[in-house]
Amino acid sequence: MKLSFHGAAQDVTGSCHLLQCAGKRILVDCGLYQGSRELVEDNASDFGFDPASVDYLLLTHAHLDHCGRIPLLVNRGFTGEIITTAASRELARLIMMDSAGLQEEEARYRNRRARRRGKTGEEVVPLYTTLDALNALENFGRVAHYDQPLQLAPGIRATFIDAGHILGSASILLELSEDGRDRRLLFSGDLGLGGRPILRDPASPPEVDVVVMETTYGDRQHKQLLPSVEELYEAINTTIQRGGNVIIPTFALERSQEILFYLHAGKEQGVLPQFLQVFLDSPMAISATRIFQRHPDCYDEHTHELFRTGRDPFDFPGLHFTRETAESMAINQITGGAVIMAGSGMCTGGRIRHHLKYNLGRENSSVVFVGYAAHGTLARRIVDGAKSVDIYGEDYAVRAQVYTIGGFSAHAGQSELRAWHAQTGTPGKTFLVHGEKDSMTAFSRLLKNTQVEMPELHQEYQL
Repeated sequence: MKLSFHGAAQDVTGSCHLLQCAGKRILVDCGLYQGSRELVEDNASDFGFDPASVDYLLLTHAHLDHCGRIPLLVNRGFTGEIITTAASRELARLIMMDSAGLQEEEARYRNRRARRRGKTGEEVVPLYTTLDALNALENFGRVAHYDQPLQLAPGIRATFIDAGHILGSASILLELSEDGRDRRLLFSGDLGLGGRPILRDPASPPEVDVVVMETTYGDRQHKQLLPSVEELYEAINTTIQRGGNVIIPTFALERSQEILFYLHAGKEQGVLPQFLQVFLDSPMAISATRIFQRHPDCYDEHTHELFRTGRDPFDFPGLHFTRETAESMAINQITGGAVIMAGSGMCTGGRIRHHLKYNLGRENSSVVFVGYAAHGTLARRIVDGAKSVDIYGEDYAVRAQVYTIGGFSAHAGQSELRAWHAQTGTPGKTFLVHGEKDSMTAFSRLLKNTQVEMPELHQEYQL
């Protein structure tokens, strides 16, 4: 049995791990690098293995940094079966198609700009195309159901366990047998926080021999949720009183729906003004919200009850879904009184950049970050206090009020990660992934009675 790491190795994006056992090669996730690793050269580089040799791809969840390179994997020869939950299957389709469209759009933009400036050279090509994404959908096979084992091959059984991170997210238990040796290997995927709205809490993990564990917030705790909601309301009310707009860069999955949930509650409770206009300016987030409405099996009891009584928490007066480009452009004529939510959360692409162009320089407006900002991203530069930022090759002054509200994270904090690991028993080895090195190192000091490894990119281990 061998385990190798081909993404999210001392990095917080690009999750991709390869298991070799009983003559089969199983990939867990195949994500896109973002932030400082978002350059085409990094994502287009060799996977570190032959895609054609992989038999199965198990997808923990549908965030871009976990599924975003699947079309490239298929383009380069992968013909195996992709297995994930029903909700993740729907969301992954949405994410991959959107990613392909954005990459095609970015390539067209860069090529037009090069021609306008009289530059010659090779045309910029997208990492993969919409056709590649459509082809990848053909590889999705069996649907995983929580806590129901799937036999992949003799000696290999997989069980998906609710991770409570986003809709359909899972940790994956692999029960392995090879040459008379048995191993229980658990991939955490990304772990969620208990006690949050909409989704159920993460399920308790089983006792295992080996753990592969995310450490996004391994070095710190999250802010409490209620103060974070109150801070969001205060930021909105203060900005509206100043006559400005509130720009919220938000991830299409989970974060958009959670913010809508609290904006709905704020209006219902009279904490937010009834005249407030809210724009969800993200075709992907709009589609994701519709997918959320189709999977009540993932909801907690409170959200179930809201739908049962006809109170859709993702819809309220003053909410506008803007799919068309012309509708998005029209929002930029609004100089005050609006909350504008658009992707991406790290401001690495999408419509949010255009709204930042129009609002960053306005002292009466605000930018509210409600998610993680990786090193090297536009979001991180704004959060770190840059006086001006580059957007599409132009410099824009940052005069707007900037808020960073950490309590909305969909990731478990340090104490939750530690408690989750404690429930896995006394694993002989724990591999820390999906975190910046400082975060991993801090978390590693908390783990007792297990050998901790922090693998480097493409490093391989015998199990």
